Amino acid sequence: MADEIPLRGGVAIPRSELSWRFSRSSGPGGQSVNTADSRVELRWNLAESGALPSVLRTRALERLAGRLVDGSLVVFAQEHREQLRNRRAAEARLVALVTAAIAPGPAARRPTRPSRGAVQRRLDGKRARAITKQQRRRPED
Repeated sequence: MADEIPLRGGVAIPRSELSWRFSRSSGPGGQSVNTADSRVELRWNLAESGALPSVLRTRALERLAGRLVDGSLVVFAQEHREQLRNRRAAEARLVALVTAAIAPGPAARRPTRPSRGAVQRRLDGKRARAITKQQRRRPED
């Protein structure tokens, strides 16, 4: 395996900053007596990491605030029977979370005004709807 996990734009997470913890899985591969610890917990201390530039780290900390535990991003994987496949799944989840968190936001919306035709169509629709509702009323005596 490589020394770093690539994210985007030349940014990568060093594997030395990751901490792994293994335990018995509640699902496949975790119920029998002679099974390996197939459940994987991957922890990365985002708040103290030097892998991200300060701008990206701040953006990621803001966007992932609800998922952080003491400044660390924790990802679990237990859907596979093999520990190695769960490790890969946890890494893939970590990459997806961090990549989405450091992505730039959408471009600012430039306000526009509706065209004259659009305004006219809207008013015509409102008039037609008003006439439809007037015809549903009881006739005035």
